[in-house]
Amino acid sequence: MKVAVFGGTGLIGSRVVENLNAAGHQAVPHSLSTGVDLITGQGLEAAVAGADVVVNLTNSPTFDDASLPFFQTSMDNLLAVSEKAGVGHFVILSIVGVDQVPELVYYRAKVLQEDILKAGPIPYSIVRATQFMEFMDATLSMTADGDTVRLPRTPLQPIAAADVARVVAEVAAGSPLNGVVDIAGPDVYPLDELGRLTLTAKSDSRSVITDDTAGMFAAAHGDVLTAPKNARIAPTHYTDWLS
Repeated sequence: MKVAVFGGTGLIGSRVVENLNAAGHQAVPHSLSTGVDLITGQGLEAAVAGADVVVNLTNSPTFDDASLPFFQTSMDNLLAVSEKAGVGHFVILSIVGVDQVPELVYYRAKVLQEDILKAGPIPYSIVRATQFMEFMDATLSMTADGDTVRLPRTPLQPIAAADVARVVAEVAAGSPLNGVVDIAGPDVYPLDELGRLTLTAKSDSRSVITDDTAGMFAAAHGDVLTAPKNARIAPTHYTDWLS
């Protein structure tokens, strides 16, 4: 099976390509660095030619209002080329609870991406994952101020990128779901506690101040960003990943 993986050189995409090839498929990574641009359409037809499956793991370069036209244009372009090429399965990676946080423009943009795929001409699968463990440092930096980091008590259920990539590869190699599969890590933490755990493990002397108005995750209410019923639970614990 030939799989065209867009965003195939990134954190998740490179692992998806590796997993698919290890399973005997022909996975080819595509990205701006390989000369493929989903916005302008440069290199798209050649990238999709002969592919049985398209996996789109590209991401907006910003989390602001510009993310909406990014996903609109990139999905429109890639779906059109994929349909013309006879692609039989289209896979994207999204976020658990993405439709429950309308206050965040980036989450609205990801919902738009999902909706475009659902309404499109190609059988599809959507993999929704919880927050990546690898993004914890970036999350801390968003609200860091000198010797302190302000974080809300928002419950998160972090998942390792390797576990995400494994499921995306499995889904891509299977039959289209024409629906959503949710995946999450095994443990739920309030974000402020997760921050303290992370700083301690890294021997970082900064302290965490609980502030339920701080950062982007303050917009998520209740446990909407944790695993819903019937989610697949990945094996990697955050404490093991940290060590």
